[in-house]
Amino acid sequence: MRPTDPGTAALLPLPRAFHRVLVIAAHPDDAEFAFGATVARLTDEGAQVVYVVVSDGAQGGEDPDEPTAELVATRYAEQREAAGTLGVSEVVFLGLPDGTLADTPALRLALTREIRRHRPELVLTHQPLRSLEFPVGASHPDHLAVGEAALNAVYPFARNPRAFPELLAEGLPAHRVAEVWVPGHEHADLFVDVSRSAERKVAAVLTHRSQFRTSKDPRADVQWVTDRMRGNGVSAGCAHADAFKRIVTDAAGAAGPPPTRQRTETPGDGAP
Repeated sequence: MRPTDPGTAALLPLPRAFHRVLVIAAHPDDAEFAFGATVARLTDEGAQVVYVVVSDGAQGGEDPDEPTAELVATRYAEQREAAGTLGVSEVVFLGLPDGTLADTPALRLALTREIRRHRPELVLTHQPLRSLEFPVGASHPDHLAVGEAALNAVYPFARNPRAFPELLAEGLPAHRVAEVWVPGHEHADLFVDVSRSAERKVAAVLTHRSQFRTSKDPRADVQWVTDRMRGNGVSAGCAHADAFKRIVTDAAGAAGPPPTRQRTETPGDGAP
């Protein structure tokens, strides 16, 4: 299928309209790499998007002598700026130590609290499965832990009024999330047309300047981001697309794995 001109063509429709979206990410910058163009499309179409960043990002630097507090403050500021570029309304930082994340009852409680507070129809988060096909960065242990904890928070804890009774005392009743999308990797069955927001994703990624301090050409370093969106677009029949595994939380059954398709492999962390 020949991709259409993103400047003139209507975007391929989303599965449904979303009014409230929660993005749950392990580190500052994960949301941009994994979901940036899709977030921009959602906010452009009127959705209220909130980020929850689980870790403090303190391991995201190459200078071992940089004071941790300074690096964390820089990364938080960059995350807020990147989120603003994409139209995100709020960024919540849980501040857990980078590199130590695990699917614990405490993290499940924290994520359940944010789901009940913001009451999203859609949650975007990490895939909880290690990919053996995509670059190893896609399966950072913090990503796997946050993906698992987020899915556990969605089901059963956020929707179960008997789970975490302290949240009821905080005025946060049970909430059912309709869908969860995780990066598709080898399990992709949903392609989101991001032909009009692909460049905003790149701009938001580059806002994380602390991650490119030793780079001679940051834009060249993230060319794989555009290449991957373009490759996904070929599969979807548009100029650029993000690829996801779609989880409909109340589905009675699953259709099974999609047919094998040809994939364009590029360097990077394995984000959509």
